[in-house]
Amino acid sequence: MKNNNVLLIVFTLATLSGFAQSKSEQLVLDLSKKKFDWMLNKQYDSLELLLDDQVKYIHSNGWMQSKKEVVDDFASGKLTYQKIEVVESTVRLYDQTAIVTGRGKFSGAVNNNTFAMELFYTEVYVNKKNRWLLASRHANRMP
Repeated sequence: MKNNNVLLIVFTLATLSGFAQSKSEQLVLDLSKKKFDWMLNKQYDSLELLLDDQVKYIHSNGWMQSKKEVVDDFASGKLTYQKIEVVESTVRLYDQTAIVTGRGKFSGAVNNNTFAMELFYTEVYVNKKNRWLLASRHANRMP
């Protein structure tokens, strides 16, 4: 009987742990998707709150931005998005770190020069004081 109780406790803890992980995974995926909505809807205050102070935001052409540059360039209109379609995205959790990998279709303009491309992207989120923050983002063009 004791063995059955031990197995029941282990199973219950494993189930609860899996539930907590999938809840956190869904939260990070939702944040990643909201980030794209904020960029489309020019909600730069929300975007600024999501970005870690030390974020490195790397575009598919090698252009790298700091937090201030990301927010300033969106707010000034230097970079705008007209459409963002996430085709797929997944997340992997490691303690206080989450890695989102995805694929999407992006169109917009940089300095009034329009672009439309399909990208693979990787986003690294860190959990600081119970808040997920985007610490790194890198995108590659699809062949």
